[in-house]
Amino acid sequence: MSSLAFRKRLLVILALFALVPTIAVTLLWSGSLRTVLPMIGASAAWDSVAASGDKVIEAARRQPLSPTEDSALSAHAQHLTTSLTQAKRLNYLAEHALPIVAVLSIVLLALLALLVSRVAGHLSRQLSRPVDELVGWTDLIARHEPLPDEPPAKGAPEFESLRGSMRAMAAELSQGRDRLVEQERLRAFRESARQVAHELKNPLTPIRFAVARLKREAPASLQDAIEVLATESERLDTLARNFAQFGRLPDGPASEVDVAELARYTARATVPEAMLRGVEVAPDAPAMVRGQYDALSRALSNVLLNAVDACRAGAGGIAVRVERGNGELGGRAAVRLVVSDTGSGIAPEKLAHIWDPYVTSKPGGTGLGLAIARQAVLAHGGTVRATSAPGAGTEITFVLPVDGPAGERMPQ
Repeated sequence: MSSLAFRKRLLVILALFALVPTIAVTLLWSGSLRTVLPMIGASAAWDSVAASGDKVIEAARRQPLSPTEDSALSAHAQHLTTSLTQAKRLNYLAEHALPIVAVLSIVLLALLALLVSRVAGHLSRQLSRPVDELVGWTDLIARHEPLPDEPPAKGAPEFESLRGSMRAMAAELSQGRDRLVEQERLRAFRESARQVAHELKNPLTPIRFAVARLKREAPASLQDAIEVLATESERLDTLARNFAQFGRLPDGPASEVDVAELARYTARATVPEAMLRGVEVAPDAPAMVRGQYDALSRALSNVLLNAVDACRAGAGGIAVRVERGNGELGGRAAVRLVVSDTGSGIAPEKLAHIWDPYVTSKPGGTGLGLAIARQAVLAHGGTVRATSAPGAGTEITFVLPVDGPAGERMPQ
C-alpha cells in the first residue's frame, strides 16, 4: 500500500475526527436557537396581555384609589410596558438574527474546517513521512544496502529514537553478515591450507631421508648440489608447517596465561637485542587472561618477526606494551597487546590486506604469519587492528578478553 494512500487516509481520519463533532454541535445549537427564541419572544401573547392589562389599569383608575394603590398601579403599568418592549425585541431577534447566526455558523464552520485541514495535514505529514522513511529503510536493510545519511524526515522525537535503533540494528546485521562471509572465506582458506600441507608433507619425508643419505655417501663434487636440496627441502618443510598451522584453529582446553610474562619472553626470544626498545606493562593491566599460551605466543611472535623485517633496512626499534583494554569488547574486561616499530611502514593501499592469507611482500614468504596471528586472536574472542605510515613505522594491536573465548574450548 502506497505511502500517499496512507497519508490520505490519515488526513481524512483526522479531519473527520475534528469536523463531525463540530458540525453536529453547530446544527444542534442552531436548532436550539430556532426553537427557544420564538418561545422566549411570544410577541402575540404579550400583545394580548398588554391589551388586557391596559383595560384593567384603565378600569382601576376610574375607581377612587389611595396614594399607595395608585403608586402600585403605576409601577405595574411600567413593568407591563417594559415586558412588552422586551418581548418585541426578542421577537425581532428571533425573526432577523437566526439568518445572521446561520451565516456566521457557516463562516465559522468553514474557518474551522480550514484550520482542521491544516492541522490534520501537519499531523499526517508528521506521521506519514517518518513511517514512509522507516519502511524504505527496512527495504534497504533487506537488500543489504547502506542506510542514507541525509537529515531525517521531521516527526515526533520517538521516531528519532526508532531511527537510532534501526541504524544500530542495521550495523549489527551488516557486521554479522561480514563476519559470516569472513568465516566462510577463512574456512575455505584453511581447507586449502590443510590440503597443501598434506600434499607437501607426504613427499617431504622420503626426500629428506634421501638428502641425508646423499650427504653421507655422495662424492664431494656433489655436496653443493646436495646442500641446495637440503636447504630447499627445509624451506618446503617450513612452508608445510605454516600451512598446517593456518589450516587448524587453536584447540583444547584454555588455561590462565600470564600476559606480561608472555610478552617479555616472546619479545626476548624473537627480537634481536639491539632492536628491542623494551616491554612496558601498565600498572592497571590485567595480569592473566584465559587462553592458550602456545597459540598466543605464536601470534605475537609472527607480528614481532614482521616488525624485525621492517626494521632491518634501517636503525628502527621495536617496543611492546601491555595495557588495559577500555570498552573495546562490548564492556568485557580486556587486555591490549601493542607491538610498535619505527621501521619502513606499510602503504595505505596495502594496510587493509595485511591480514589476508597469502599476501606478502617478502621474497619467499607465504603471507600466512599475520593471518595465523589474526586467526588465533579471533579464536580467543579478541580483535586485531593495524595502523601504519610509510617511513614512520607500524603499530599492531591485539585486544584479548580476560575471561577468554566463549566456552572452555576454542571454536572449531
